[in-house]
Amino acid sequence: MSISEQAFIVVMILNTLVAVIYGIWNFIQCRIREKSVKEYMIRMVIMLMCPVVGPMFFAVIKLIGVLFFRQNVDLADVIFSKERVTTYLHADEEQESNVVPIEEALVICDKGNLRNLMMNVVRGDVEESLASIALALNSDDSETSHYAATVLRDVLNDFRAHTQELFIAMNRNEKDSCEYACLLIEYMNGVLKQEVFQEAEQRSFVDMMEKACDYLYERDWRRLTPQYIGWLCNLFLKIQSYDKMKLWSDRGRDMYPDELIIYVCYLKYYFTVGKKKQFFEELDRLKQSDIVIDKETLELIRTFS
Repeated sequence: MSISEQAFIVVMILNTLVAVIYGIWNFIQCRIREKSVKEYMIRMVIMLMCPVVGPMFFAVIKLIGVLFFRQNVDLADVIFSKERVTTYLHADEEQESNVVPIEEALVICDKGNLRNLMMNVVRGDVEESLASIALALNSDDSETSHYAATVLRDVLNDFRAHTQELFIAMNRNEKDSCEYACLLIEYMNGVLKQEVFQEAEQRSFVDMMEKACDYLYERDWRRLTPQYIGWLCNLFLKIQSYDKMKLWSDRGRDMYPDELIIYVCYLKYYFTVGKKKQFFEELDRLKQSDIVIDKETLELIRTFS
């Protein structure tokens, strides 16, 4: 056997190994991510039928894509997990009109429709649509996922800067400091309830929001509305800070003993920590009161019970 023939055999063996490894690797990744494997199987066949040229072609295409069509985006503060995103999708019904179509577009891999949906979401109130945008991070379409990541990065950076400005203004202890505290609470809740930060940073921001509530509690408690307390308790529930949730539920009852929101805070707390007796005592207290129970609370009670 000549040297050229030996070289040819070696090249063919290496080419086959590269193609098979490429196929197996992408098959496993597609199964994990629940993606279609058809495209990668076709590529593997092309590599086998076009030795050297096939693998080099796909390698060059990949290299060009990385060098010229991608930008570095810091995604350290963005949560990618589908499970994590889905957790808060249904918490706000106002967002479902955006969330459901995007989720469907992801499932059926409708890249064109997904891009249009993303643009429609971004044209609206971006800060109220972070859950919808976060869904697009899971897209197989690199353009859509990259665009979603860029939008999230910019919005979250703006959020960090603006909250810091409001917090500093609040702590100047001037005439309008309580107004700044109210603005800070309302602004922070809109973003924090969507849980798009990593756990440590989410906790840090919830602590900042609690300081704003503390500020109102100590200086002008009438401006600390039951809604603010309910928001704060829900955030403490999500980060599993149950002691603080109980503390603010107690404060809420002292200030607003007949508010439905305060009852709901207690019910969520007792149910989550497994205090069955206290849960049903609280439920009986609510039933015996003159408070009108809305549909959302009624559904919550049915679910818990």
